[in-house]
Amino acid sequence: MTPGSGEFASSTDPDTWTSVEIALKYADSGDADGVGFVFTDDDPIVGVDLDDCRDPETGDVDDRAQDIIARLDSYTEISPSGIGFHVLIEGELPDGRNRRGTIELYDTARFFTVTGDHLEETPGRVARRQDALEAIHREYVQGTDTGAKSESENRGVTSEQVSTDKTVDIDVDLEDEELLEKARNASNGSKFERLWKGNTAGYESQSEADMALCCLLAFWTGGDHTRVDRLFRQSGILREKWDDVHYADGSTYGDKTIERAIANTSEFYDPDARDDSSEASSRESESPTTGDRDEPAKNHAYLVEKNRLLSDRVDDLEATLKEKDDRIDELEATNELLREQLRDCQETLERREQTSNPEMDETSADEDNSIWGRVRRFAGGDN
Repeated sequence: MTPGSGEFASSTDPDTWTSVEIALKYADSGDADGVGFVFTDDDPIVGVDLDDCRDPETGDVDDRAQDIIARLDSYTEISPSGIGFHVLIEGELPDGRNRRGTIELYDTARFFTVTGDHLEETPGRVARRQDALEAIHREYVQGTDTGAKSESENRGVTSEQVSTDKTVDIDVDLEDEELLEKARNASNGSKFERLWKGNTAGYESQSEADMALCCLLAFWTGGDHTRVDRLFRQSGILREKWDDVHYADGSTYGDKTIERAIANTSEFYDPDARDDSSEASSRESESPTTGDRDEPAKNHAYLVEKNRLLSDRVDDLEATLKEKDDRIDELEATNELLREQLRDCQETLERREQTSNPEMDETSADEDNSIWGRVRRFAGGDN
C-alpha cells in the first residue's frame, strides 16, 4: 500500500514508495500490517529468503539454514510467518537462477517484508558478503557444477516445481511436428486442435484457455518448460500478454503459466514406455471444458488456476469497492458542508429581512420573502 493515498503500491514503480519514517507511521496507524523494503538496481542490497526452515514453537532451525546464516554473517530476522528467515547483505547477485526449493535470492524488483524480529546471534548491521554470497549461490541454488545446468533446470522445471518434490525425468525425443501430430490424434485431440487454432470456446477466460493448452503441452513434452514455451508461441492462442512481466521476480505471464501447468500435471507422456497416443492422452492434467469438469484428476490444474483467477478478481473488486466507499464518504462530507453553508445563508437573509423594510406591503413581502428575493438582497445589498 502507498501511505497517504491508500492505493496499491508496485515493486517496479518508485512513485508508490516512501521513506521508512512515513511507512512506519502509516503501519502504526493500523492501516497496514507492516513495512517492507524494495530492492532496486540502484542499491547494493541483496535479500536471501529462507522458507520452511524454523520451528516457530521451539525455535529449532534446520542445518542448511544454519549454514547459510552463519556464512553470510549479516543482519538476519525472522520472517512474518515465523517459519523462515530474511537475510540482508551487500553484494552483487551472481548470474543464473535465483531460486531453488525454499531458498530465494533477490536484488531488484522485489518487495521484502521487514519485521525487525532480529535473530540475536547475527550482526545488527547489513554487511558486505560477496564471497559468501557467491559460494552459497553456487552450492545451494545454481548447483555445485557452475559450468552445467542441473537436470531439473535442463528439463525446464523451476524451483517452484522442485519444491513440490516432483521430478520430471522424461526425454521426449520427437520432432515438434511429430509431437503435435500425436497430440491431435489423441482421444482429446479435438480439444487440443481447437486451442491450438486459438478457439477458446468453453473457457470462462482467455487465461484459463492458456492454462489448458499449457497443461496439454506440458504432458506431451515431458514437462520441458522451454519446449512448451516454443510450441505455445506457434499456436493461434498466443497474445502480447504472454511476454508481459507480471511478477516481482521478473517472471512473465507466460513463464508463470507454464510453471503452474508443469507443477499441476500429474503424469507425462513417455514414448519409451508407451507409444499409444490414445492411451497417453488420458494421463495429462489438461484443464477441462464444461463437458468434462466432473473428472477430478483432470480438473486439478483447472481448479488451481481458476481459484487464482477468482482470488485476483476478488482483490480487484474489494479495491474498487473501497475506492467507491471512500468516494461516497467524501461526497457525503461535501454535501453536509453545503447544507451548513445554505443554513448559514438562510439565517443571514432572514436577519437582513427583519431589519430592512418593516412596512412593506403584503405583495412586496411575499416577493421579498421568496428565496430569490432573499438571495438578490444578500448578493446586491438591496435593502
